[in-house]
Amino acid sequence: MDSKLTLKLDKSVIEQAKKYAKEQQISLSRLIENYLASLTQKDKSNKKEIEITTLVKSLSGSIKVPDDFDYDKAKYDYLMEKYK
Repeated sequence: MDSKLTLKLDKSVIEQAKKYAKEQQISLSRLIENYLASLTQKDKSNKKEIEITTLVKSLSGSIKVPDDFDYDKAKYDYLMEKYK
């Protein structure tokens, strides 16, 4: 059974979502419904457990980084250099 839901969103977000939905040939309502369903899905059996090998476990903690290390900046710097 379908029910109506009213949301208040930024106008530009709505326009981008409408454009995306149209490109995907799906209604905006269905797009949002699918997204919310994926967030709230109880059955997590689709996700595979990753086995961590003994070698990987032994490497864990072998690299020390400063407490103030900025992962986002490091990633940004790496990508800027990569795509010059």
